[in-house]
Amino acid sequence: MLRDLGLISLRHADEHDDRSIIQEASGACGDLGTFIPHVIGAITVAGLAPVGVLLGFGLTLISTGVFYGLPLPVQPMKAISAVILTGGLRPGEVAAARMIIGVVLLVLGVTGLISRLARVIPQSVSAGLQLGLGLLMGVLGLKLTLETWWIGFPALAALFLLGRVPRAPAAPIVLVTAAVVGWVTGGVATAHEGVVASSGLHVVIPTRTEVWRSFGIAVLPQLSLTLTNAVIVTASVSRDLFPGKGEIASERNLALSSGLANVLLCPFGAMPMCHGAGGLQAQYRFGGRTGLTPIIFGAVLLVLATGFADRATGLFAVIPIGAVGALLILAGTDLAISRRLFDGRPSCLWVIGVTALVTVIVNPALGLVLGWIGEFIRVAIVRSIYRRTDISR
Repeated sequence: MLRDLGLISLRHADEHDDRSIIQEASGACGDLGTFIPHVIGAITVAGLAPVGVLLGFGLTLISTGVFYGLPLPVQPMKAISAVILTGGLRPGEVAAARMIIGVVLLVLGVTGLISRLARVIPQSVSAGLQLGLGLLMGVLGLKLTLETWWIGFPALAALFLLGRVPRAPAAPIVLVTAAVVGWVTGGVATAHEGVVASSGLHVVIPTRTEVWRSFGIAVLPQLSLTLTNAVIVTASVSRDLFPGKGEIASERNLALSSGLANVLLCPFGAMPMCHGAGGLQAQYRFGGRTGLTPIIFGAVLLVLATGFADRATGLFAVIPIGAVGALLILAGTDLAISRRLFDGRPSCLWVIGVTALVTVIVNPALGLVLGWIGEFIRVAIVRSIYRRTDISR
């Protein structure tokens, strides 16, 4: 009898482990909306070596999962990637940008300056930043969805419905189905059409001219986005999603891990990388709960880097961009509608709105500054009203 009960409990434990792995694998697909467009562009437009790009992401994802034990993403730096996609950066300039930002993050992390900055950011400003970044993510997702709308909108509906089914691996099911539909309808490129010749893994040393040019057109626009979205807001979202456990993803640790990854992989052709609040929310949304999520994704990328680098972009291109956009829409919605958005006082709503609006229209750095100013004004107004009320009494 006891032996039977033991076997039953072991069987249930094995089933639970299997379901957990499936959920983590589903979560690993959650951040593909950010990963695929930027990585394909970096390889095909800027001429970065597929081996260096995939190896860099794979190693960083695995080390992130091991150290943090959370579904923390590793993403391309979006402002730098945007310059890459317009053909504005050569491989040497990409390496320079990665090195400069890596050093800055290490300095901010080692000195503790990033933690001090995070402690003095008001909750209303943090909620506004998160709302703005979530809206940006959703808008990008809508644009991608419209590119193959006949696949994107059904994928969005399927993700929403499967998300209501307990433990259903929504992301893999929808992405595989979308890839099949896209192949049948001719809505996506095949792996053969997307082949890119590999230049192999090689050392990239930027020249002095490339360093200066990269600093002006890539580093300065990216730095504010990295400090806000990749460090400060990511740490905040981590604490919200994983009370207690999420404390390990502190602003200081996030700055140090991002800085180390970029500096160490700088010479080997990796893309500039960072963590991200949207990616964390996306991987959590689709089932990621532990460090196994980035480890699974990283392992897949290492396999591609070592065995299939020449065909990597074609393999990614099999997934219809509309389905990738659907992932972004849901993840962006989750990021925008945070708990602190509803916990704030009514007088904070306009500060949240201003911060979010400026984040969407201009950038998160200006949103942070103007939101801070708005919060000081709000506090002054509230105090003035209280004083007048006390005097009238």
